Amino acid sequence: MTDSSAIARHLIDSTLQEVDEVNRNDPNVDTQTQQPRALRQGRLASIWLTRLDDAPSPELEAAVRAHHLRRWEVLRSDYPEGRAGYLKWRRDNKVHQASSLAAIMKDLGWPPPSVERTTELLNRTRLRTDPETQHLEDVACLVFLETELQAMIARLERGHMARVAQKTADKMSPEAVALIDTIALTETARQVLAEASQG
Repeated sequence: MTDSSAIARHLIDSTLQEVDEVNRNDPNVDTQTQQPRALRQGRLASIWLTRLDDAPSPELEAAVRAHHLRRWEVLRSDYPEGRAGYLKWRRDNKVHQASSLAAIMKDLGWPPPSVERTTELLNRTRLRTDPETQHLEDVACLVFLETELQAMIARLERGHMARVAQKTADKMSPEAVALIDTIALTETARQVLAEASQG
């Protein structure tokens, strides 16, 4: 853990603003709000974080906002089909997001241990054992369910979609799972989640 006590609020806010400015360049549009998708997802992640952690570290705040930073630059279509290709794409995205955030933080003058900590968080190497990494995973899953679940249901076979939803819930803490009921979802999405919870 780093000592975050000396990091000023204006530095955190400047970082969040820089992340937002980069994410405005996402060519993918959120269908609900017509905003750039990464911009909306980053802001939603910050909102979810406030519901899971009433005193997050500056590093966690930055990592959460940047969890889809420049995601559109690493395309799933550039990787092979199947689980191995999917996992490689996800790993490469995490590295890309971490390095992109590190560049912003270094430019703004964050101390090196804080930059290293956000890199560790975004790579999610200590899921389940590090509470902050778990919070990052939780908010990413909640944002996925809020913004992408319905569109995926329209594309994927029902049983496949239920397995996706189940794997998502399996990665979440009990506190985050309890928040799923607060998401505004369609009845179809609720049914898929119910099927997922039944295994």
